[in-house]
Amino acid sequence: MAEPLDLSVAIMCKDNEDTIRQTLDSIAPLASEIVAIDSGSTDRTMDILREYGARIEEHPWQGYIETCQIALELCTKSWVLAIDTDESIGAALAHSIRTALPTAQATTAGFRVNRKVWYRGRYLEHAWQPEWRLRIVRRSLIPEAIRSMGVEPHHRIDWVKPDPNMQLVDLQGDMRHDTIRNLASFLSGQIRLADQGAASMVAQGKRPSRMRIVTSPLGALLKQIVLKKAWRDGWRGWVAAGSAALATLAKYVILFDRANQSTAPTESPARPEYDAPTRSSPTSSTSGPSAGPYPSKTEQQ
Repeated sequence: MAEPLDLSVAIMCKDNEDTIRQTLDSIAPLASEIVAIDSGSTDRTMDILREYGARIEEHPWQGYIETCQIALELCTKSWVLAIDTDESIGAALAHSIRTALPTAQATTAGFRVNRKVWYRGRYLEHAWQPEWRLRIVRRSLIPEAIRSMGVEPHHRIDWVKPDPNMQLVDLQGDMRHDTIRNLASFLSGQIRLADQGAASMVAQGKRPSRMRIVTSPLGALLKQIVLKKAWRDGWRGWVAAGSAALATLAKYVILFDRANQSTAPTESPARPEYDAPTRSSPTSSTSGPSAGPYPSKTEQQ
């Protein structure tokens, strides 16, 4: 069996026991260190990570980019691979990594991988993915070389070129993104990410508009249909495109709701015209006509 590489793997985890083992099976033979961030997991995810020898650090969830940055900085090996708990490395990509890292030039800052969504037994060739993403970076370039793209939880990590002579190298093989196992669980996950995205946008002072609630989901749908040609993936592509529009709609509706909550008046409910009676309050005669409401303190004075 081949020896592990001078490679750390950074993972952000919570309740991911249904996908984490496949991820670990794919990266364990390559990595000499696995660093996991526990942001409050309540299932067996952490137990599974310990089975694979991972070093677990507890940190409150601070958003996807910020939490990923913490995980990257905790790594100690020369190269760092960032991976999600629903991603895994195929055999061809594993071979490329094993070949490329030991022979990397001094000018190589990192490596990009082709990340594809896996939907019910096959890749989506057009919808959602594939797309190249930076995933392996020199440890010496963290954190200066890494920045976030956008404000949403799963906007990718990008690379800031610190030196014009440094370069990124594309690796052969695919990274499998097991995000769509069945439609119900996938939509549930999309709504959860929409909620996180809305919270992140509110925290950064983003203000919603009623127009965006209409245009953003439409734009997400058109991006999948027109630019990515999701229809070429058959019914899988239409499902992926429709869920993209739904998730975007949910995000902006939640953003609109949260923003309105943050600007709603906080005054206490209107005070009645009179105080509730107390033991010392005057009472009316039971034999006479009703005296009506008790007078207010102002009237008593």
